[in-house]
Amino acid sequence: MTPDETMRRLDDVLSHVWMVRTFLKHCEEAEEDDELRDVHRALYDYMLALGGPLNANDAAAYLKQAKKKLAKLRRAMELFLEIQPEISSHTNFQMAARSLSNAVDEVTRLLESPANTAAPQGNTAAPDA
Repeated sequence: MTPDETMRRLDDVLSHVWMVRTFLKHCEEAEEDDELRDVHRALYDYMLALGGPLNANDAAAYLKQAKKKLAKLRRAMELFLEIQPEISSHTNFQMAARSLSNAVDEVTRLLESPANTAAPQGNTAAPDA
């Protein structure tokens, strides 16, 4: 997979993270739970950090930033998985936990694949024809 293809695939996977973040941000429970707010803010921060390189079609910068911030994304997921049962056992929360876990696992897999373990060099955007 090329760096550009990896960037595009990551962006697709992160759409699931965005939906979980939106659900958590707007649920009533977030008004009462600081840790839950921390989770949806961390998810937002991860995606915000990738928006500039994505819009610039700069796969090298995107992948570099995605790797740099991956530990924070994983911590947010782990926190949510830990606190979710205490917050609510409703199916919506259970499915949000599964969705976030699956998405973060896929992000990790993509970023740690052999093709992406070497530091990307320069802008990988296709030249104008």
